[in-house]
Amino acid sequence: MFDDNKAQFYVVMNGEEQYSIWPAGQEVPAGWRVVGEPATRQESLDSIDKLWTDMRPLSLRQRLDG
Repeated sequence: MFDDNKAQFYVVMNGEEQYSIWPAGQEVPAGWRVVGEPATRQESLDSIDKLWTDMRPLSLRQRLDG
């Protein structure tokens, strides 16, 4: 399912601002929210590359920042 290049996916983000893809039409797991519109797998992965510029979880970034 996740390797289907013709399927549509959502970019999803959790409370720690970590990103993933999730099949469009499937219920998004608890703790995750949709970011943007459905797109192909590659388009979704490309979006994540642009959005997820700091791989550290939000709680760690906040702790280190102060």
